[in-house]
Amino acid sequence: MREKFINLSLDSVVAVPNRIGFIGYSASNFNEAEATYIIESIFKDLRTSDIIVSGATNLGIPKLVYAKANELGMKTVGVMCEEGHQYELAELDELIVEGSNWGDESEKFLSMIDVLYKIGGGKQSEKEFERAKELGIVTIEYELKEIVKNGK
Repeated sequence: MREKFINLSLDSVVAVPNRIGFIGYSASNFNEAEATYIIESIFKDLRTSDIIVSGATNLGIPKLVYAKANELGMKTVGVMCEEGHQYELAELDELIVEGSNWGDESEKFLSMIDVLYKIGGGKQSEKEFERAKELGIVTIEYELKEIVKNGK
């Protein structure tokens, strides 16, 4: 009996990009050096074909994440509600606007990712993180404390 073998070249195998989501502080004060270190360590395990998805404003964690993704030539997708237009937007390949108020975009955002990294964050980040778990999205959380000034 003659055995059949399939000869596959690695050149013919195409890896499907992962859709990587990031949430965390946007407007709050946080240790940017620590956040940058966390982001750098995460990106070491990503492929340049992966798609980076986060909020669309050029603030906080999304700003740092998009800067790294753009440096590496990765595709970036920002998801926000109409209220986001009040702020400077990040440099993105694609912008998706869903709903009028903060939080209206959460379900759309979560439907677009396979993995979710949470780096610090407030109530909205916590809601999205818990919902991601309910949806079976792979979730990874990094502690990052908010910096409180003048006891406030």
